Amino acid sequence: MLCRRKFLSLGFGAVLASKATPAWSVSSLSVGDMKIDVVSDGHLNLPANFTFSGLPEDKVKELIQKYSLPTNGIQPDCNLTLVRQQGRAILFDVGAGPNFMESAGKVIDALDAIDVDPSDITDVVFTHAHPDHLWGVLDDFDDPMFPEARHHIAAAELDYWRDPNTVKSIGEARQAFAAGAARNLGAIDELISVFKPGQEILPGIFARLTPGHTPGHTSFEIRSGNQSLMVVGDAIVNHHLAFEYPAWEANSDQDKSLGANTRLQLLGDLAANKTKIIGFHFPYPGVGYVERNGTAYRWVAA
Repeated sequence: MLCRRKFLSLGFGAVLASKATPAWSVSSLSVGDMKIDVVSDGHLNLPANFTFSGLPEDKVKELIQKYSLPTNGIQPDCNLTLVRQQGRAILFDVGAGPNFMESAGKVIDALDAIDVDPSDITDVVFTHAHPDHLWGVLDDFDDPMFPEARHHIAAAELDYWRDPNTVKSIGEARQAFAAGAARNLGAIDELISVFKPGQEILPGIFARLTPGHTPGHTSFEIRSGNQSLMVVGDAIVNHHLAFEYPAWEANSDQDKSLGANTRLQLLGDLAANKTKIIGFHFPYPGVGYVERNGTAYRWVAA
């Protein structure tokens, strides 16, 4: 496919050693009366400079050693969240699908492992519309993968990717992202519902605007009784650099300054409130807590 070839031509599809996490991995927990499964969509293969380009070499070396990161690239996991409660099956993001990277696009296998059919999904909720979160919305025949689901997306995010000027202004390295987002969102137009920040978009699901990674990036607090959990998407994009140096601008954020400000505020709130989170690109299953560590933070897996 054109979009995938374009992405690979930028060097983002470098082949690295295979990951140990099988595509059908599932990890379960609960929040009140909500059952939550973290299902694996596989992982990405990215060159190291996608994360570390332009950063102090001595600090990068320390991070690679401290977190046992591969030196020839990074392989972030892709952790999708499935919430089931009172007849609803709510999937947060849909993964990469078959046309982005061969190492990703495995969520249907993961759902099958827990006897969930795509037609069982009642709601899809998008954190944002980057390929690894959106491109799995269509099947091999370009039909909706989750035909019975309402697809919920922030109004600001939808407007950005629908804007024909986005593909011209986003920069050459991300033009395939823009073209793919417009195409995929257009294909599910009749299934889309939009929301604004602060809304309870579904029972117990509250939207928090966390912009910077994309203009309308949204994180979601899941509440039931006196328990809660936050799906942070890519507002906190990894478990190492984003915690150790949260004020540093991240190469993966479209608006780097805004992304850093959002990350600092979000990390501070999560640490202060001891909120459990699910990180999309954290080591599988990405469930844990944020702890303050001096002027920075620490990721504590649960």
